[in-house]
Amino acid sequence: MSSRLTVVHRRDCELCDEMLTELQALGRTMPLPPLELIDVDTDPQLARRHGLHVPVLLLDGAIVCRQRLDAAELRRLLRHSMG
Repeated sequence: MSSRLTVVHRRDCELCDEMLTELQALGRTMPLPPLELIDVDTDPQLARRHGLHVPVLLLDGAIVCRQRLDAAELRRLLRHSMG
């Protein structure tokens, strides 16, 4: 699987922690690509693009969802990318 998941997050962010917990749970039910975490506050460009909408889940750089995990959409996109 050559895809990559990225979570753009912020420290001390409850929604970010919630998304990561939900991704871990989803990963126990299906294979997920490697997960990378990027702190939005370490990159001014990311902060401008996503600062008010974290967490943001990206699949190969494309937005899957913002603020809440959309597990159904992630499953659909992963099936499509592997298909």
